[in-house]
This record gives sequence, structure tokens and C-alpha cells, in this order.
Amino acid sequence: MKRSEINRQQKAASALFADYRFALPPFAAWGEAQWRADPETAHYCRAHQMGWDVTDFGSGDFEKRGLVIFCVRNGLQSQAHSKPYAEKLLVVGEDQETPTHAHRIKMEDIIVRGGGNLIIEFHNMTEDGRRADTPVEVRVDGVRTALEPGAPLRLTPGQSVTITRNLWHRFYGEPGKGTVFVGEVSQVNDDLTDNIFLDGLGRFAAIEEDEEKLYPLWNELPE
Repeated sequence: MKRSEINRQQKAASALFADYRFALPPFAAWGEAQWRADPETAHYCRAHQMGWDVTDFGSGDFEKRGLVIFCVRNGLQSQAHSKPYAEKLLVVGEDQETPTHAHRIKMEDIIVRGGGNLIIEFHNMTEDGRRADTPVEVRVDGVRTALEPGAPLRLTPGQSVTITRNLWHRFYGEPGKGTVFVGEVSQVNDDLTDNIFLDGLGRFAAIEEDEEKLYPLWNELPE
């Protein structure tokens, strides 16, 4: 994935959040020099995986398979005294897929804050880690909702779904409805250890440095 594309997506996401009057913390607009001038904050944010995350999941086609994330707050799964929650903002394009994955530890609520509709497809997980061909049950804003395996669940702005552990899920923006502004409220998030991808995909993009960074990604912050 080219750095110029990451920069472009960060600008577009910042504008989208501003349109919805969701103000980001000041460090969202820090460049490399500002991070290096505050190594203590850089170390904290990197350790807690806070900040920008733009990925194509190794697909080489961000528009078709990709995601923009900004992690606002997060704890550490390895530390019992750390905060037990996380919050993320996601930008999902029309028909732009976040591929099938699950989490071993994290439970999460996925919330459509505005924009278009989000489509999510679920499968239960078999004991050997495959997709089960069994009915799925989720809670949509507290309402018990039964789904056939892989059936699309449509979330419109204001709606949310609780995703439990070890539940396969993939999501994308409904075609023709516009970009989706998504919120995620969850238990502590660890993108280095707690994501299981059905097809063995990579979580992070390989980056081609064709221009200067606008805002470093959280895993590029000084250690």
C-alpha cells in the first residue's frame, strides 16, 4: 500500500469525523517531529495501540479490501490493572470488505454512527476453527436476533450489534448507500495477538514510501 494512499485516507477520515462533529484528540494531528519531541506519550500510545491504523490486509487493493481505523483509547490485555476497555472509529467504504475474522479475548459492540449502512455476516466457529453451518444468534441493541449462517445483517445509522468471542464475522458498506462511519466499543484490543483471520491474511499493510508521512500509524511511533 502506498504512503500517498494512507495519507489520502487519513485526510478523508479526518474530514468525515469533523462532518459528524466527532473531535479527535490532539495527537491525531501530530507529525513525526511532534511524536519524537514527546517520547513518553509516543511510547504509551504505541504500547496501547492508540492512533491511526490504515490497512489493506495485505490485499494490495485497499478500495476492495481495506479499513481506516482510529483508536481513541485502549488498555493492555497483559496487565490486569490496565483499563479494561477500548474505543475505535472506523471508516468503511461502499462494498469495501473487512475480511472474515474473530477474536479470542475481545468482545465488542459495532455501532453505525452515521453515513451509509453496514452489512455484517456471521458464522459460528467449529472446534477446529472453521466456519460452522449452524444458526447464529446475536444481540442488535439488546434485541435477540437469529440469523442463518452467513446471512447479511444490515445495520442502519444508530444501530449496533454485540459480537461475542470466537464468532467469525466480516463486514462491508452496503453498495449505493455511501461511506459508513462506524464506532467500536470493546474490551481491551490487541491487534498483534487477538485477531484470527479465516484465510490467514495479514493484519497490517506492507507500505511503499512514495511520499512523506502525514500522520504516523500507531505501529510506526517511536518505541
